[in-house]
Order: sequence, then structure tokens, then C-alpha cells
Amino acid sequence: MSLEALQRGLGYRFTQHRLLEQAVTHRSYSADHNERFEFLGDSILNMVVAMMLFEQFGQLREGELSRLRAQFVRQDTLQGIAEKLGIGAVLHLGEGELKSGGDRRPSILADATEAIFGAVFLDSGFDAARCVIEGLYAPMLADFDPTRNLKDPKTALQELLQARRLALPRYDLVEIRGEAHAQEFEIACVIEALKVRTLGVGNSRRAAEQTAAQSALEQIGTA
Repeated sequence: MSLEALQRGLGYRFTQHRLLEQAVTHRSYSADHNERFEFLGDSILNMVVAMMLFEQFGQLREGELSRLRAQFVRQDTLQGIAEKLGIGAVLHLGEGELKSGGDRRPSILADATEAIFGAVFLDSGFDAARCVIEGLYAPMLADFDPTRNLKDPKTALQELLQARRLALPRYDLVEIRGEAHAQEFEIACVIEALKVRTLGVGNSRRAAEQTAAQSALEQIGTA
């Protein structure tokens, strides 16, 4: 995997190649890292996804649109995009991060994805960044049914189990990784009656629980 292949996956070629280099540089590797780009990319991503949802789902209210947007910009969605693009293979990471598997860590992959969106904006402006994001998100939205996805995974799982008269899931803390300012939580969602145990990772306990709940929904065939 190379930066050339990454640009092909994005459908965008950088004029200022240094911007792409910085977008895939973690702070453990260099002082010229991607955190400021990430901040910018996060804002642009939220705006573009909001525009896409607003245009595609004219029947939804503001609160429903907000919940859908949160699903599309959350860490595990961005991680999936990063894995599809192969971003982990081109990340510049410090030795410690490399040894600890930083190229596969959800938070690092998600942050780098947002940083790349920010770098595209800096290279060519908002329209270019919007085209890149729309190209990546259009397949997700093509057959998306909002009526099945308006509830967050924890709520949906709880209501499903209650409807089946089963005990509510238990969320167990498996591990906390990283330093205090950049912690990553791993949570297990346990449904004893169905013998289901799934894992979720996130930069907060709540985010990890939501990811674990989504995996549980998928495992029992209701996602």
C-alpha cells in the first residue's frame, strides 16, 4: 500500500503532497502531526454528512437527522472507511505505537481519516473535500433505511431483549489502554440468555458500549 494507492481510493490527487504526508503522521512520529488537520476534517465531515442526510431524507425531523449523523461520523464508521482505504499501512507512527499495534487502533485510524478530509480541504477547498466524502459515503446511503437505524444500538438492543422477555445485557469493562489524555476503552456486551458476548472499542466507555451493542445486534440477526 502506498500514498499513490490511497489517493486512487480517495478519488483525489493532492497538489501539495506534504499535506497528505502530514495527514497520515501521528504525533508519536513527528511534531508536524495530523491533530490540527483532524480538527478541521471533523467539522467538514459533519457538515457534508448533514447535507447528504438533509437532501436524501426529507421526511426526517431535526432530532432524527442528528441521530443519524452521529452514527455516520462515529469512530467505528470512520475506522471502517480507513480499513477500506488501507490507511493503516501508510501511517507514520512512532516506534512505541508501531509495537503496540497503532496501525490497527480504531481511534488512530478514525483520526487519520478525518485528518485526510481536512488535508483535502486545505489543498483544494470545500467542494473537493465534499466530493471525497460523498464518494466514500454514497454507497453506505444507497440502500440505507433510516426507520431501522434511528435508535442508538444500546437502546435498540435493550428494547429487543425486553420484547423477548429476556434480561438486559451486561456491559463489562475488559481493558483501558493508552495514556490519560488518549485512553481507549474495550467493553464486553454479555447477553447470558442467548450466550452472546461481543466486544466494542471506543475513546469513551459509552462509545465502546455502543459498538459492543451494535455487534450484539448483528450477531443475533437484527441489525
